[in-house]
Amino acid sequence: MHDLHQPVAALLARVGETVVMPRFRNLAADEIVEKSRGELVTVADREAEVRLFEGLATIDPGVRIVGEEACAADPSLMNDLGRGRIWIIDPIDGTANFAAGREPFGIIVALVEDGSTVAGWLYDPVSGRVCHAIAGGGAFVDGTPIRASSDTRERRVATLATRFMTDAASNKVIARAGPVYDVQPIPFCAAEHYPRLVDGTYDIALFQRTLPWDHAAGALFLTEAGGLVTRWDGTPYRIDDGNIGLVAASSELAWQQAMDVLRPYETGFAETA
Repeated sequence: MHDLHQPVAALLARVGETVVMPRFRNLAADEIVEKSRGELVTVADREAEVRLFEGLATIDPGVRIVGEEACAADPSLMNDLGRGRIWIIDPIDGTANFAAGREPFGIIVALVEDGSTVAGWLYDPVSGRVCHAIAGGGAFVDGTPIRASSDTRERRVATLATRFMTDAASNKVIARAGPVYDVQPIPFCAAEHYPRLVDGTYDIALFQRTLPWDHAAGALFLTEAGGLVTRWDGTPYRIDDGNIGLVAASSELAWQQAMDVLRPYETGFAETA
């Protein structure tokens, strides 16, 4: 897998430089579309996905490629994600931020084999930072190995992605977290969220919706850095398991506290709005 890193990183940089950044704070009104309720797509998302698809098809010929925007047009492309070797693309993660002319946003690519992520890349087109991980091979930032920051805070920092919960569930988790955690706003960008769990900005993240292009690469990056990511019931995360939610933490101790305090596995908590 290590031999894939340089060509994939070069592809991400090329797409970021030639497709994404020229349109940052430079989008016409008709280049931003609501593809579903509350979900935006821009001309840059669509063009970046095409360019990434073409590049990955050259790097790894004959392998299935699944992109977020292609799936929006044809949801059947999500079928059988647990079978075989698949590249998964998020051409612009954090599209709402990007469309509004603000950071963070990023490009995410993951390689999955039989439902398990074996390699992942999270690219920041603004800074050029590349976070990547290889299953069993470690986590890296710009090629340098990294470990999640040590667990030293008395009051851990938690981020709660409650947008897709019912009001009742959202209120419940916020009420549970408040007395224990320093609750911070989420960045609305998984390509930045996971690196912040590694660099010590955050200790805990709770996610309700877990689309594979948002989480496959980041979950691997965090776990290879020494963190822990599971479903709400504590089972391992696989992109094809059909389970709900994720608890992501910078350490096993932080994860255990989140499970004890937030109790996301309880009946009714997983209801969606």
